Amino acid sequence: MKNIKRLTLALLATLSISSMSCTSGPNARTGTVLGALGGAGLGGIIGHQSGRGLEGAAIGAGLGALGGNLIGGAQDERNYYNRGGYYGGQGNGYYRSYGPPPPPPRGGYYY
Repeated sequence: MKNIKRLTLALLATLSISSMSCTSGPNARTGTVLGALGGAGLGGIIGHQSGRGLEGAAIGAGLGALGGNLIGGAQDERNYYNRGGYYGGQGNGYYRSYGPPPPPPRGGYYY
């Protein structure tokens, strides 16, 4: 019964951390989930060595989710500035590409 409570608490903590990420771009969300999974695995292995595998997995999941979100957010920021925004620029799967702007009218712009 004690382990079920701890497992439920660890699961709720992981879900709350992954649902309220610092940034919300596509790479940040992916980084949060993958970081939580990797951190839980490593934390469980390290925690198992000291006899506290579940606590290690919970702490690892939280730290992994935070680290993954920060790395993914940095990638999103770099993509945003290099491509002229999420929906402009050259498009790479999740950015919309509209093509080049239309040419100016003959005789230039009227001011």
